Amino acid sequence: MKIHIFCLAFFLFVIPATSYGQIDSDSSEKEAVIAVIDQLFLGMLKGDSSMVRATFDPNMRLMTVFEDKDGKPTIKMGNAEEFIAAVGSPHAPEWREKIWSYDVQIDGRLATAWTEYTFFLGTQLLHCGVNAFQFFESADGWKIIQITDTRRKEGCRAE
Repeated sequence: MKIHIFCLAFFLFVIPATSYGQIDSDSSEKEAVIAVIDQLFLGMLKGDSSMVRATFDPNMRLMTVFEDKDGKPTIKMGNAEEFIAAVGSPHAPEWREKIWSYDVQIDGRLATAWTEYTFFLGTQLLHCGVNAFQFFESADGWKIIQITDTRRKEGCRAE
């Protein structure tokens, strides 16, 4: 009988405590992924190419999903080096991407983040959509390996 009570106590208190500890470590990993996203957009805002480049894996890919002017579904591949050059140099007005939410999922060295955003050119709302990030945890930390975004002009959240 004492063994059954011990086993019951073990399963009710020890195992859940271990699971809560796992949530804390997942939380810190999620915060590390979010920090990379924040660094990317801060680099864009500042026009700092080295800050932007530091968030990317050398093989990073960019893609945009949208409807063309005829309403046809389209996917366009971007060039990471051109993106870094465009966003990573000082420009006026500021390029500012406001992130409204983060949904981060991690399994081992792979992470994904889904972020709702609105993009502003200075104070003008240009477009909005979602970013779908994929990350690889390298020896140097989390690096962006792909960004696929959507872009629309209707239904955008403003500040």
